[in-house]
Amino acid sequence: MIINTIILKRKSLLNLGYAKWIKVRSQLLVYLTHNMALPFLRLVRQPEIFPYSIQALSEMEAGTMGNDLYLFLKKRDLQLLPYYAKHDMKHILLQYDTTDVGEVSLQCFMLGNRHVSFPVAATVAYGFLTMPEYWSKFAAAFKKGRASEPIGDWKWFTVVKERTSALKQKISKS
Repeated sequence: MIINTIILKRKSLLNLGYAKWIKVRSQLLVYLTHNMALPFLRLVRQPEIFPYSIQALSEMEAGTMGNDLYLFLKKRDLQLLPYYAKHDMKHILLQYDTTDVGEVSLQCFMLGNRHVSFPVAATVAYGFLTMPEYWSKFAAAFKKGRASEPIGDWKWFTVVKERTSALKQKISKS
């Protein structure tokens, strides 16, 4: 009886430590990407500004990438960031959520899809170092990217008016 109590307390402490670890690694990933990498990359790359407002996206035909982007942002209570809209469109097309696991999975897909960049490599490395319990998901995302049509050179601002379902089909054709 005493041994069972000790084992349960130990498991409880381990679970508490694991929960804290999950929170810390999530906060660190957000900090590294949003507060360090993205502002730096915006200066270095000088990306094009997304030419559509949230209002324009909301008025696009249902089922288009633009309208689906509007719904995606609204559902998650996210702002339209003019320099990162194409990243959010990738979330929609590849069906990876905006969680830590979803972010790393998206970048694993991109690496598998032969899109090698500093943000991709850094996020994949971070995921593999800090999230070993998701390695199989990351490997599956990489394989999915490898088997899919390359999307790194898409003209992201022109696909806004295309049907999301048609874009997903383009990606999955192999």
